[in-house]
Amino acid sequence: MAIVKPFKGLRPPRELVEQVESRPYDVLDSEEARAEAGDNEKSLYHIIKPEIDFPEGTSEYDERVYQRAADNFAKFQREGWLVQDADEHYYVYAQTMNGHTQYGLVVGAAVADYMNGVILKHELTRRDKEEDRMKHVRICNANMEPVFLAYPDDAVLDAIVARYAAQKPEYDFIAPVDGFRHRFWLVEGEDDLRAITERFARMPHLYIADGHHRTAAAALVGAEKAKANPHHTGKEEYNYLMAVCFPASQLTILDYNRVVKDLNGHSPAEFIQLLEKHFTVVPKGADPYRPTCLHEFSLYMQGEWYSLMLKPGLVDETDPIGSLDVSISSKLILDELLGIKDLRSDKRIDFVGGLRGLGELKRRVDSGEMQMALALYPVSMQQIIRIADSGNIMPPKATWFEPKLRSGLVVHKLS
Repeated sequence: MAIVKPFKGLRPPRELVEQVESRPYDVLDSEEARAEAGDNEKSLYHIIKPEIDFPEGTSEYDERVYQRAADNFAKFQREGWLVQDADEHYYVYAQTMNGHTQYGLVVGAAVADYMNGVILKHELTRRDKEEDRMKHVRICNANMEPVFLAYPDDAVLDAIVARYAAQKPEYDFIAPVDGFRHRFWLVEGEDDLRAITERFARMPHLYIADGHHRTAAAALVGAEKAKANPHHTGKEEYNYLMAVCFPASQLTILDYNRVVKDLNGHSPAEFIQLLEKHFTVVPKGADPYRPTCLHEFSLYMQGEWYSLMLKPGLVDETDPIGSLDVSISSKLILDELLGIKDLRSDKRIDFVGGLRGLGELKRRVDSGEMQMALALYPVSMQQIIRIADSGNIMPPKATWFEPKLRSGLVVHKLS
């Protein structure tokens, strides 16, 4: 069962939320954060990307940078830019993108559930990235940014969320850069708090959708604190990490596409001929062509788009990993034809995800930077759950969730 609890969130006053909130730390680099923060001293980037307070070129891993995060976090509280709620709450967080709204519950999720496999992952994490976030959590003694979890759809939770969503939100704004609407409500009343806790307790698993490194870091720091506390009871705030939990059916996963610098010595005509061994290749002209179903891929090369439909009988559909389009394209195209064996380290390949779309693929090929682009049909949440339930790990660069959670709407202090 999944253990969750309400918590006393640290939040910006309503009139300051648009000055405080930001994009997540890991979707932009230091210079982008510096530009977005500008002269706004209330921007959360001063806490989650504190290298912007130092001269350009300062490493984000400099020990002074971590200390500045803690100093700025203290300043935000001192100045009243982040204020702790008097009572424990769950929170409802709604995001609207392209007319579709997804409604999440902000909860304290049990660290023990991550450690014992109730909270399931589908990606590998890198220790260096974990340690970076662990340092940040330790020195701030807080989860500054939430992790993004999915849960099996639940009609009772849907009804509770719908009741709050019909009321006036605490926050309601259109975010810069992405242009999406974000709304936020406080869940109040013992009955609702108890009902939410009880419904989650019926769930065998929660699933990490996005934020694997943040989840690992928050859980590992929580476990550290428990081990170091001789009076540990299990009720301390560090036993929980801040998560936004969405019904799985509401989530949007976008395509995560590939661009490649060369054809591994093949001419374009030879490359098409080689593809025909495993795919039915159909020219689609100059207009961008998007795959319409699983096992169809879209190739762009020399100003022309092609549909690549996998031929029948080449994949074991009962294999949760081997039947993924990211696995098929990696094995039959990138490895077999182009000699790209490690997506994480090969410098001949790059990845284009999220909202940049097919136009970005075309631009990078037409510029001469890349020779070909490969567009994939998006992974489904059902595929992710199937893989997580089976104890497997997704291939790298497989999922891109949108919209991203905004940071700074609520913070979870660990003590």
